[in-house]
Amino acid sequence: MPKPFAAAAAHTAAVSNLFNSIAAAPSRLKPLALAARIAAAGLLGLGCAAQAQTQSAPQSADAPASAASEPSATVLPTVRVTADRSESLPQAYAGGQVARGGRLGVLGNQDVMKAPFSISSYTSQMIRDQQAATAADVLARDPSVRSTANVGGILDAFYIRGFPIGEGNVGEIAFDGQYGVAPNYRIFSDYAERVEVLKGPAALLYGMSPNSGIGGVINIVPKRAGAEDLTRLTLEASSGWQGGAHIDASRRFGESKEFGIRFNGSHRQGDTPVDNQERKATVGSVALDYQGERFRASLDVLDQRERFDAPSRPFLADASIAIPAAPSGKSNVTQPWEWGKVEDRALLLRTEYDVNDQLTLFANAGGAKTDVSRLFGTPTIINAAGDTRNTPGYFKFDVDRSSADVGLRSRFLTGTVQHAVTLQASRYRDQLDRGSVNGPTVLSNLYAPRYTATPFVAAPASVPTISETRLSGVALTDTLSMLNDSVLLTLGARRQQVESDNFNPANVAITSSYDKSAVTPLFGLVVQPWKNVSLYTNYIQGLSKGDAAPLTAANAGEVFAPYKAKQHEVGVKFDQGSMIATVSLFQIRKPSGQLTGNVYGVDAEQRNRGLEFSLFGEAAKGVRLLGGVTLIDAELTKTNSAATLGKTPVGVPEVQANVGAEWDTPWLPGLTLTGGVAYTGKQYVNQANTQSLPAWTRVDLGARYATRIAGKATTFRANVLNAFDRDYWSGVASYGGFAQGAPRTLLLSASVDF
Repeated sequence: MPKPFAAAAAHTAAVSNLFNSIAAAPSRLKPLALAARIAAAGLLGLGCAAQAQTQSAPQSADAPASAASEPSATVLPTVRVTADRSESLPQAYAGGQVARGGRLGVLGNQDVMKAPFSISSYTSQMIRDQQAATAADVLARDPSVRSTANVGGILDAFYIRGFPIGEGNVGEIAFDGQYGVAPNYRIFSDYAERVEVLKGPAALLYGMSPNSGIGGVINIVPKRAGAEDLTRLTLEASSGWQGGAHIDASRRFGESKEFGIRFNGSHRQGDTPVDNQERKATVGSVALDYQGERFRASLDVLDQRERFDAPSRPFLADASIAIPAAPSGKSNVTQPWEWGKVEDRALLLRTEYDVNDQLTLFANAGGAKTDVSRLFGTPTIINAAGDTRNTPGYFKFDVDRSSADVGLRSRFLTGTVQHAVTLQASRYRDQLDRGSVNGPTVLSNLYAPRYTATPFVAAPASVPTISETRLSGVALTDTLSMLNDSVLLTLGARRQQVESDNFNPANVAITSSYDKSAVTPLFGLVVQPWKNVSLYTNYIQGLSKGDAAPLTAANAGEVFAPYKAKQHEVGVKFDQGSMIATVSLFQIRKPSGQLTGNVYGVDAEQRNRGLEFSLFGEAAKGVRLLGGVTLIDAELTKTNSAATLGKTPVGVPEVQANVGAEWDTPWLPGLTLTGGVAYTGKQYVNQANTQSLPAWTRVDLGARYATRIAGKATTFRANVLNAFDRDYWSGVASYGGFAQGAPRTLLLSASVDF
């Protein structure tokens, strides 16, 4: 049997087993069992449809026309499924909050109904209306994503489908489809046209994540100059006397408007709603582009700087205690003299050239540099009364990243089958330098913070290189379009080379090296039995750098190949015309290393099995909905300890739900009322499941008013986050640190288009 068909057969068997195991086993998430029984019928239908339509493909050229003449047959319009040109974005869907497509890495932009994955692409309109200052603020509306970092901290981190993203010192958010360019710790929305989320592993589509994240990919689509000139000034204010201004301006030049420039700049400064905390942030970006008849190019330049005094920090807890109740969101145990400062600079050049109508060449290169200086620690809760112990340290980090890729995209026919082939070679590199000096231990309390005099903590005398990583790969994909695009089969593979060195900070001598490779495949299938219904399935892998056996092991020094996380997913998408709904079932198995006896081996595993439901669009004239529910049955299926075997992984709730609504009031044109509810279930803080955070619900409310003043389009916005001022622990990082929920926060803004 040819390999692609063998892979497809194996994937179908695996998905069938997934359904059977969910439906038959006594799951902790009963809705999963019900969904499995419902989706099993859909899977069988998908398989039968795919088999029948694939068997029909070799028919003569006039066969589709004959079939179309039958009353029972439906002829679907031809839809181009190849990657869109870099300047072309999928259109915003009804309601304007979400686009009807997004980027799938090396496959380029694809319509959501043609993509064999679950994707969400949040628009700049939604970003403005929600007054979302960062990508984390945008993704707070996604039911598959949860933030694990403190509001008021110096970094953002996430869980997608129950796996951590962005928790390390090397950023793993893509910028315009490319790693190594986006700012390392925080993405501001100022320069974002779209914030996209691809859910599930994506080693083939984007290459291996720099920090080994496998739950999904967050991609930032940068703003470009549009056809119409734009000059927009926005004034902002929020609780705690934080104020700022943002200007967004763009122009196009040239005989055919082929040259474009877009500038975004902002400054925000002042006290935050958190006690003793002050924040200052400055962002600047310039996007240049050229859109010729055959040649296209863009250049993005970013510079952003952010400083916090008394930044919020995640908490650790002594293993012997239960997690105390969350304090007020305003409470801050961080000392007033602790601080953090992050500076990011980034550059990305993208080019592509159409050799002819069937062949496009592309080459892209970029890089970024992050400088971090900070004096703070991570507090540990030491008893049920909420007393904390913290040892602040003066740290300096320098992170340098660069990436480049070249390749081609080709479109051609073989008989009645249209092919969209992409060949890409990519290279990524990062270097982490770090130096630190510890300060004195500080004692405080969650509910009654105690503050001490400012100590003297010297800056690190040097910032030596700690590690260097190099990722290189070659990917080949082919999307086969059959039967008027009603059947889309995507096949591909990427060979990924992973090299890294760790250094002794004292003498910069190499202490360990890693050089391994892996091949990751892709199988994706979309069948559209009707124009507005898509049945899809995929098999794809994620990669994490393998370990080296520790010195205490009998096989000390043995280097293991990259760990392969494997996802099987099946789903249904329904486009009602003004609302799109997606239901998907997925299973991800992620292996890892552990010491069993005195031998280190790759025999640990986490398995996340889940059901996702999402919808977006305009439910009725002037009523927009956005939300969904994610149910996850996560389990440590292989461990070396009876205390952790079968337990729930750290930070993964069984239920996540979001519902957001907007209503254009009929009595006052231009006035829109908004509201949202977010729910997160119980989360465990340790693998033994002896410590946990309770479930929480947050309600947000808002309003905006669009009018014209002196002939200028003007919009006033007001949002109240955590409207009922709920005190809660918001999330858990993979290392067991947990974040404090933000207090009630008022956001105000006024935008004017000149």
